[in-house]
Amino acid sequence: MTRAPADLTHTLKMKAGKQAGIVGIAANLVLFVGKIILGLITGSIAIIGDAINNISDACSSVLVLIGYVCAAKPADKEHPYGHARMEYLCSLIISIIITVLGLELFTNAVKTLLHPGDTVQYSPVVLVIMFAAILVKSGLALYYHHVGKKINSASLRASAVDSIGDVCATAAVIIGIFLTPVFGPRTDGVLGLGIAVYILVMGIMLIKDSVNTLLGTAPDTELVKKIITRLKSYDGVLGIHDLVIHNYGVDRYFATVHLEMAADRDIMQSHDIIDNIEVDFSENMGIQMVIHFDPICQNDERTNDLRNKVQSIIAEVAAEFSSPISMHDFRAVFGHTHTNLIFDVAVSHEMPLTDKELVLQLRSEIRRQLGEHYNSMITIDRDYTTNRY
Repeated sequence: MTRAPADLTHTLKMKAGKQAGIVGIAANLVLFVGKIILGLITGSIAIIGDAINNISDACSSVLVLIGYVCAAKPADKEHPYGHARMEYLCSLIISIIITVLGLELFTNAVKTLLHPGDTVQYSPVVLVIMFAAILVKSGLALYYHHVGKKINSASLRASAVDSIGDVCATAAVIIGIFLTPVFGPRTDGVLGLGIAVYILVMGIMLIKDSVNTLLGTAPDTELVKKIITRLKSYDGVLGIHDLVIHNYGVDRYFATVHLEMAADRDIMQSHDIIDNIEVDFSENMGIQMVIHFDPICQNDERTNDLRNKVQSIIAEVAAEFSSPISMHDFRAVFGHTHTNLIFDVAVSHEMPLTDKELVLQLRSEIRRQLGEHYNSMITIDRDYTTNRY
C-alpha cells in the first residue's frame, strides 16, 4: 500500500524528534556527570544546582523520546485519533519535574545563605570544564531550534529556550567563581538562589503551556488562513462557516466545516467537489476534513434583497459594539401575514452582549428598518476568530 505524502512527512518528523531526544539525553548526562563531580569536590551549591538542572534536562529528553515513540503508534480501537498527544502529556510531566527540582535547589540555596561555609577555592580545570559546558549547551540549543523549527515541535523549541537559559546559568556560576573570593561565601548561595528562581519560573511557565495545550487552544492563525484560502480556491464554493479544528498532536489535525454552494447546481457535481476537497486536505495538508454542504439560493431576487439588507443591519450592530459579526445560512420563508428570516450569526468572545441580548438587538433593528411583519429566528455561534470568514 502506497503511503500518503502527509503520513510520510509525519513519520520523518517522528524520527527526527526521537533523534533529538537521544542527542539531548547523551549531552545532558555528560554535563551532569562532569558538573556533579566538580560540585562535590568544590562544595559549590551553585555548581551542584547547575548539575541538577542538567539531569532534569536529561530526564526531559528521556520523556521527549518516550513521547515521540508513543506518538508514533498508529490509531487503535481505544485511541481512534492516534497517540500523538502523548508528547503533550510528557511535556506536562517534564514541567512538574523541573518545578520540583527548582524548589529543592531553592531550599538548599536558602540554607547556604543562612549558614555559609568556607570560601570555595576553584582550580583552572573547573573553569575549563564550565566553559566547555557552555559550548555544549549552546550547540544543543542551536540543534533543538533547528530540528524544532523543521518538524514544528513546540517541545523541542521549548528545549532550545531552556538550553539558552542553561548557558546563562552556567555563566552565572563562572561569574561566581571570581566574585566569591571578593564578596564572601554567601555569594555562592545568592547565585544558587538565582538559578533556582530561574528553574522555578521555567517550570511554572512550561506547566502552564502544557496544561493549555491539553485543554485545547485556538488553532494557529496562519494555519486557519491557509485552510480558508485553500477552501475558497475551489470552483463552486460561495462561502464557508463553522470551521472547527481539533488538534491531536503535532500536525495531527481533524476539521469540520460548512461550505456554501449554489442550490441549483447538480447535487452529484457538488458532492464530487466536496469529495475532492476532503481528499486534497488529507493528502496534501495531513488534515482529516469533514465537510457539510449548505445550499444557497442565488436566483430569488426577494431573498437576495433581504439577505443584503439584513447583512447591512448586522454590520451596523457590529460597528456599534466594535466586534465582528458574520452571517450564514440565511433563508426567508414568505407568508401572507409575516415573513420569517432564519439565519445564524457568528460572534467572537469579545462581543459584550450576551446571546439573548444580541438576538433582541438584531430583531429590534430588523423590525425597525424592514417592518414589523419580519420575524427573525436567529442562532448565535460563539466563534474564536469570527473575522476570518
